[in-house]
Amino acid sequence: MAAGDAPATLSELRTDFLESVKEAIGVTALNTVVNRFLNKALQDIHQEPQPWQERRATIRTIPLYTTGTVTVAITTLTTRRTVTGSSTVWTTTNSFGDANAAALRKMTLGTEPVVHLISSVDSATQITLDSSTPFAGDSALSAAGYAVFQDEYALESDFDDVIDVRFFDEDRKIGLIGPQEFYRRYSRNSVRGSPTVATLIELGPSGSVSLRPRVLFGPAPDQTYIIPYRYWTRNLAVSSAGVGAVNLSADADQPIVPLKFRQGLVWKAIALWAATRQKNAILAEQFEGKYAALMLRARANRGPTQDRPRLIPATATAVAYARRPYAPRTRRLVTGTRWDQMAE
Repeated sequence: MAAGDAPATLSELRTDFLESVKEAIGVTALNTVVNRFLNKALQDIHQEPQPWQERRATIRTIPLYTTGTVTVAITTLTTRRTVTGSSTVWTTTNSFGDANAAALRKMTLGTEPVVHLISSVDSATQITLDSSTPFAGDSALSAAGYAVFQDEYALESDFDDVIDVRFFDEDRKIGLIGPQEFYRRYSRNSVRGSPTVATLIELGPSGSVSLRPRVLFGPAPDQTYIIPYRYWTRNLAVSSAGVGAVNLSADADQPIVPLKFRQGLVWKAIALWAATRQKNAILAEQFEGKYAALMLRARANRGPTQDRPRLIPATATAVAYARRPYAPRTRRLVTGTRWDQMAE
């Protein structure tokens, strides 16, 4: 950065912070504390989603697979979990490179609508069911039909929330509903077809603290669909190599906040510093006010294509209709000799 440029990287934002509060520059312990306040400010800015957080991604669904037949014995719990196939070629991949069957996909056996979770695909002709969903039939299966499908798909690793609260995907009109409503409609989700609704679920950490967001489609996809979606990212920083991260950590990291609003990070961090470390309520209020004013400008700076309230003059037909005796009495903006004329 040139000497007179606005601060952009973590190192430059930290220096600007330290100069503003008249603290020493280059003290390692102090740098760590300032970094923490800057990251708190970064998270605070994005409590309300910002337009620069928008990202796009697609999901490619797995087609239904039913080739061959299956046999399941019921002599022991182990045999109830073992599905033996004939002409099934479960380990073969399709033209997309997806195996015909895979762990964590689901499976129906015979004519029963019960959904079984696949624990592992042991060979081209053997599948082991998860211990929680063994075959529960009263009689063994022999040369029966089956279906392997997938209704649950991972979202992007930086997924924070979906942008449109009504639709997961507007192109296919896949409505977004809550988990309770979804499970009321699709308690087993054994029906396959073109998805019409979706719900978001969180599986919880596994092996790390990372979140595991998923989308669940109903009906379960029966073929390959390309489903685009838009979402808010939780990666609020980016390294010099272009790698996203939740927080600023290395000196060369930059926040995803546009440069013209990055000064707000420093002001919010100073407000937090003054309130917690200096116990200076006046200084905290001063910088909180500067930060709030800048964020108001950031929210107003949505660009010409962003949705915002608009005044739309009523058409002549609408005006004529509203004047009918039985029409509801409403007040609206109409055009005439005065653009702001209000009429009933």
